[in-house]
Amino acid sequence: MKKAPAAASLNVARKIIAAHLVEGDPAKDAELGIRIDQTLTQDATGTMAYLQFESMDVPRVRNELAVSYVDHNTVQIGFENADDHDFLQSVAKKYGIVYSKCGNGICHQLHLERFGAPGKTLLGSDSHTPTGGGIGMLAIGAGGIDIAVAMAGGAFHIPTPKVRGVRLTGRLPKGCSAKDIILKVLEKYGTKGNVGWIFEYFGPGVKTLDVPSRATIANMGAELGVTTSVFPSDAVTRQFLAAQGRAKDWKELVTDKGAPYDDMFELDLSKIEPLMAAPHSPGNIVTVKSMKGAKVNQIMIGSCTNSSYRDIRTVALALKGKHVAEDVEVGIACGSRQVVQMLADDGSLAILVKAGCRILENACGFCIGAHMSPRTGAVSLRTNNRNFEGRSGTKSAQVYLVSPETAAASALAGKVEDPRRNPVRAVTAPKKFPTDDSMFLYRATAGKGVRGTEIVRGPNIAAVPKGEPLADALKAVCAIKVGDKITTDHIMPAGARLKFRSNIPLYAKFVFEPCDPTFHDRCLANREKTARCRRP
Repeated sequence: MKKAPAAASLNVARKIIAAHLVEGDPAKDAELGIRIDQTLTQDATGTMAYLQFESMDVPRVRNELAVSYVDHNTVQIGFENADDHDFLQSVAKKYGIVYSKCGNGICHQLHLERFGAPGKTLLGSDSHTPTGGGIGMLAIGAGGIDIAVAMAGGAFHIPTPKVRGVRLTGRLPKGCSAKDIILKVLEKYGTKGNVGWIFEYFGPGVKTLDVPSRATIANMGAELGVTTSVFPSDAVTRQFLAAQGRAKDWKELVTDKGAPYDDMFELDLSKIEPLMAAPHSPGNIVTVKSMKGAKVNQIMIGSCTNSSYRDIRTVALALKGKHVAEDVEVGIACGSRQVVQMLADDGSLAILVKAGCRILENACGFCIGAHMSPRTGAVSLRTNNRNFEGRSGTKSAQVYLVSPETAAASALAGKVEDPRRNPVRAVTAPKKFPTDDSMFLYRATAGKGVRGTEIVRGPNIAAVPKGEPLADALKAVCAIKVGDKITTDHIMPAGARLKFRSNIPLYAKFVFEPCDPTFHDRCLANREKTARCRRP
């Protein structure tokens, strides 16, 4: 009697893919279709995703969980943002989507706290959805139409990915943190050439990193251009979920012994030093030591990359009993109400206020240039993930990406300072997080919806333009040549323009605006010229 062939050894990424595979064969096919368990949207991209979902004429969402977060356009200058939020809330109620109210927090931090689960797939209409990889999810950022299809029960299609194993050894020195790890990885691999790869972190060094640290690395892995990043689900993950009151969501998910990777990179954490990403790219890495003493005008701490309790508490410990330099503006944006409550309970919030910090809303604001833009020519140190030219809202600003530790040390000095000079004690993972889900609406009707709900449509909610089949042959004019290093902000501007994302005809006027403000008008002229040529 023949023995059954032994099951192949798999890494974490391939285990999740195998468990969700609905189309294709990783060993044979170039493209795979995977089932999506959870989806998330944020308000800037969510409006269009739900307009597209509506156009599919599906009565309710069909995936396990769909969450609509409001965290981008929270300042609400003008009627557009508030109108969009009313639209999103009514859509959520009608179709069975959980709705996170404005002020609840940043989508990725909140999803990690309250909904993410090891082994699940997550598709989000935000490029930093891979944050979920910090707890062992296969979490991927995608376009609105992909989210709409997933909510309708359809598969998400990706090219068969390659998996690069990043083996971590050692332990971080005092004064260094997860932000320095991902900046080191960016120094090694850059911001391009990684499309189609998944970065999977494993090895003995992983157990030295708490979940918020893992999430920071997975979050900023998006700047590598990879499909996603993923960590194992282990005892550290279990402790985090148990502390969130979600022990039932934990399951172990680790790489099989001897499982192959398509490529390997070994990183000794004990050799990490404080790093910065210099203007205007997350891949433009320099050491803090080399920039020590450089004048700083503004420091912003928070964003989906570094807004956890661990990060903000670390800053508070560094500032305790001290005051930020008089000519430096410091802003703090926590990732969630949970983080704010914990900081209030342990005295950290009072420390930050006494130290001269501005306490901002739990939102994406400064990261996307929606507020707190620096002055002309300013040097701004920020703990977020992108420092594209003009993204802060000030084109002449010089934005550097740093860790919370470097941000705190530099805030006190008024210039770039190495946090290893006066390192603070490590923040231990809480045994229990305070949970308050009162600002998550419609949990009881999730996946079901409420029939008869009227969708609220303000004047900024425009219908999705109807597509037409392409002709067999196309003839067109090349309207722009942009060169290299073109970012999402060059194509579709962030900041003040984000409020028009629910209105395609209007938002289209700003496409490529940072590169060429005449682009939209020239395209219309080309269209008219082409139409005249075709007329009989």
